[in-house]
Amino acid sequence: MPDRKLDPVTLSVLASAFSGIAEEMGAVLIRGSYSSNIKERRDCSAALFDARGRMVAQAEHIPVHLGAMPEAVVAVMEKDPEPGDVFALNDPYSGGTHLPDITLVSPVSLDEEIVGYAVTRAHHSDVGGMSPGSMPSGSREIFQEGLIIPPVRLMQGGEYVGEILDLILANVRTPALRRGDLRAQIAANRIAETRLVELIERRSRDTVLAAFDEVIAYTERRTRGAIRELPDGRHSAEDVLEGDGITDDDIPIEASVEIRDDTMTIDFSGTSGAVAGNVNCPLAVTRSACYFALRVLLPGDVPANAGTYAPLDIRAPEGSLVKAGSPSAVVAGNVETSNRIADVVLAALSGFAPERIPAQGQGTMNNLIIGGSRDSGWTYYETIGGGQGASAKGPGPSGVHVGMSNTLNTPVEAFELEYPMRVERYELLYGSGGKGEHRGGDGIVRSVRVLEPATLSLLTDRRRHGPRGVAGGQPGEPGSNLLNEEELPSKTGRELEPGDVVTVRTPGGGGYGP
Repeated sequence: MPDRKLDPVTLSVLASAFSGIAEEMGAVLIRGSYSSNIKERRDCSAALFDARGRMVAQAEHIPVHLGAMPEAVVAVMEKDPEPGDVFALNDPYSGGTHLPDITLVSPVSLDEEIVGYAVTRAHHSDVGGMSPGSMPSGSREIFQEGLIIPPVRLMQGGEYVGEILDLILANVRTPALRRGDLRAQIAANRIAETRLVELIERRSRDTVLAAFDEVIAYTERRTRGAIRELPDGRHSAEDVLEGDGITDDDIPIEASVEIRDDTMTIDFSGTSGAVAGNVNCPLAVTRSACYFALRVLLPGDVPANAGTYAPLDIRAPEGSLVKAGSPSAVVAGNVETSNRIADVVLAALSGFAPERIPAQGQGTMNNLIIGGSRDSGWTYYETIGGGQGASAKGPGPSGVHVGMSNTLNTPVEAFELEYPMRVERYELLYGSGGKGEHRGGDGIVRSVRVLEPATLSLLTDRRRHGPRGVAGGQPGEPGSNLLNEEELPSKTGRELEPGDVVTVRTPGGGGYGP
């Protein structure tokens, strides 16, 4: 490709076009999916990569999905993809995050030349394993959490590889939904190829590929400039996870952030080793949480792509909670530990820019998983919003997804239409936000009655230690889990009888100022 520079107007137009492609991918996936977890809650993400495996643009979807996507693309590139292929993977140790998140990677080609990759990642509400919903509270190794899919061709030369699809569907409790959701992901990847080829036909191949390079370089310059404005130095912070589903003991996470000129290093020395339960993180998830924390410090008009993360170096001890190795169980690491990593890194960053870092938000996704008996074959999964931390700018929002999640709720009407359950109560938990000059946001209370025998899994946190306030603000109220008004641990599983009521009360955000 010729070495060329684009004028600012052309670069701005093409950067917006790339983002538009990623957003349209997400829209196609959401509108084409079958399961309420994707079509209602939007628990999915989409991004566009260049031929070198660098993220060029992403839709504004799920932080824990997007930050880990580059490793999935690298894993697929090692398999020598060809035009017309679609690779599927979910292995956390080969580019995935946790097993319910199935990633599809498609080469984007022009005249049989691969010019980029279209990537979608969606949370599938069952991929097999020891309990319905594939998010067991007590798994001790990854094999208990579901079907492990290394990077394999789901489509080859534009045609389904039938044996691979059959193998996946034979290992899940809801094969019809999984087939529909995978087809929606394929359609989303295809629209990316269509739109990128159309863009190349309008603007020329050389111009578009040059824009790939320049938008990444521009973002890196902006990110390095923002880091350079912070004082050089080193600040540390620590926090805990409330048990791993096997024991209830607090598990420490420590992070030190060092800034030197225009680079940032995050070191997790001092963090707990990998644990017996499922709150361990593959390094890809840890990276996602660090990327999210860095983005909090950046101006809102800085794009999110490979350039954003170039100045960041992450150091994690091998075999630790934040860099676990196979076969450690990881299903809750993706949803719970990622939030705590982000909390700790943000707390360390507050030493550099205290006025720009808010109080802690709820710091948990409050994962609620309920599945029917073997014969009924339904699975429900939801993350529940809570309080966001207050900041110098004002109070924290109430009843929102915080940190590494960016999903919606399942509307009551859709919930009751699709599942043999009823929503008994769904409202803000008034007064649960921390007091201060600016109050933290309030949590939520959601009560669900099951109408037939089912299995419950809960993966939650912040049930003992409320989200911290800053600058003299009070902490938010911890959350709680109840079964028929009897308190449950933060991470637990139960068998449910018809008429049982599960209640999740989510944490409030921390307050700001005395």
